Amino acid sequence: MPIKIPNALPATEVLESENIFVMTETRAMTQDIRPLHVLLINLMPTKITTETQIARVLSNSPLQVELELMQMKSHVAKNVSEDHMLAFYKTFDEVRQYKYDGMIVTGAPVEDLEFEQVDYWDELCEVMEWSKTHVTSSFHICWGAQAALYYHYGIPKYKLPERLHGVYEHTIDRRSSMLIRGADDVFWAPHSRNTGNRLEDIEKVPEIRVIATSEEAGVYAMMTDNGKQVFITGHSEYDRDTLDGEYRRDLDAGKNPNVPVNYYPDDNPENAPVKRWRAHANLLYSNWLNYYVYQTTPYDFITVG
Repeated sequence: MPIKIPNALPATEVLESENIFVMTETRAMTQDIRPLHVLLINLMPTKITTETQIARVLSNSPLQVELELMQMKSHVAKNVSEDHMLAFYKTFDEVRQYKYDGMIVTGAPVEDLEFEQVDYWDELCEVMEWSKTHVTSSFHICWGAQAALYYHYGIPKYKLPERLHGVYEHTIDRRSSMLIRGADDVFWAPHSRNTGNRLEDIEKVPEIRVIATSEEAGVYAMMTDNGKQVFITGHSEYDRDTLDGEYRRDLDAGKNPNVPVNYYPDDNPENAPVKRWRAHANLLYSNWLNYYVYQTTPYDFITVG
């Protein structure tokens, strides 16, 4: 089934060129189907790229998904036009009266700051508190996962000895979880961060179950027993060239970055990167949508909570 997005969203043309079934608002009006309503809290500076990445992984499902975009009112986006934000993004004040089947909170390039130093922290806390009663299941990515773990459960983040940047091997710790149903024993996923959470802190919280980990990258997937909250520390939604773009950006900035791990053939940045996480990304998001959103959400939004 298609992903439903605004007619003029840049992601529409990109996804259609990839033969992904996109349903625009105009066509959706002719269909008598109750789609899953998913709210995307996009905290990434590369707004259009992230919109496209998330729409792509949500589209790989037999379920019809309507994606709605939200920005932080207390933060001004600097890497995308104001026209784009006004045309496609809503503020919390505009959505707070509604209930959603799912919510996705992206990562953000603010991990070197303490949570309380982030300019939109108070607003994000309000959104996370609101999600307890207005969202069936929330999916948090990278810094978004760290922020939610800290806000909901007091789990701190720590500065890593060096930047975790590359594609890492993961294994499944809790095979009974439907979040990774059908996954291989070993799978790959990208990470791009300077901070992390410690397993010993997570294990002190009885509400959270660790689903998958990596020897190099640490805890990767966690969730509450009922699937109300999902935490993913990596970026399975990344495109093939996303890590490459980050690496070359840091090179140009004179940061002397390490070559992303397990990414370029022969660790040579002149070689085209290999995307070895596509199957995992599609499985992860389709399982979340199916088992923790679609099969859990009530038909009547009034009863979400």
